[in-house]
Amino acid sequence: MSYSHQSMGSGSRSGRGYEFGRTYVVRPKGKHQATIVWLHGLGDNGSSSSQLLESLPLPNIICYEQIKWICPTAPSRPVSLLGGFPCTAWFDVGEISEDLQDDIEGLDASAAHIANLLSTEPTDVKVGIGGFSMGAAIALYSTTCYALGRYGTGHPYTINLRATVGLSGWLPGWRSLRSKIESSNEAARRAASVPVILAHGTSDDVVPYRFGEKSAHSLAMSGFRQVVFKPYEGLGHYTVPKEMDEVVQWLASRLGLEGWR
Repeated sequence: MSYSHQSMGSGSRSGRGYEFGRTYVVRPKGKHQATIVWLHGLGDNGSSSSQLLESLPLPNIICYEQIKWICPTAPSRPVSLLGGFPCTAWFDVGEISEDLQDDIEGLDASAAHIANLLSTEPTDVKVGIGGFSMGAAIALYSTTCYALGRYGTGHPYTINLRATVGLSGWLPGWRSLRSKIESSNEAARRAASVPVILAHGTSDDVVPYRFGEKSAHSLAMSGFRQVVFKPYEGLGHYTVPKEMDEVVQWLASRLGLEGWR
């Protein structure tokens, strides 16, 4: 497969003034039917995401060739989990636990940056968000913003998300999500309309498996009716081609891409 690989400048800053890094684009070889923003994990960058997506040995090539992948790079910022050491991060995060405090300002800034990347896509192209680890967390947070119709700060969220993928991640804001969704008929309708797939390795020692399960359960209990959770026995905190192939096939089926079998 040959893909046009384009890099773009950032031109965007987070709420605290941290500048987003370079964005990489993997353009579809076939008819452009879907665009997915793919988000890297803590300390990584959009270049490695684009290289992964270009090199996947996927058997379901027809569907894959219809997807445009946008791979942004998070700002470099001090991260509490690392004792304040700076690295690329979509938001600040401490120890992954049930008591994790959400960095709403950082989450909103990254969700807005991602929405801005999708805002210029053609109206006939279906758009979605996916990611790995911290990238999965911001993808899921963006999906809750879509359902609620607003960011955490109350500003309107205007992107019409059609699918979300979260690999080895967690759901920010899970404690209050159900009450927020249930307080609005429109939010409940949106939550029920968007398909979400979560996958998690049972041997993940970075973001423990139970957080993947808890995230799927919290989404389902909050009215997200199209949630799929896939465990991968023995998989650690990384992705494998089989997982990515199943993700692309899931995307193809949910987005109605041509050639899906």
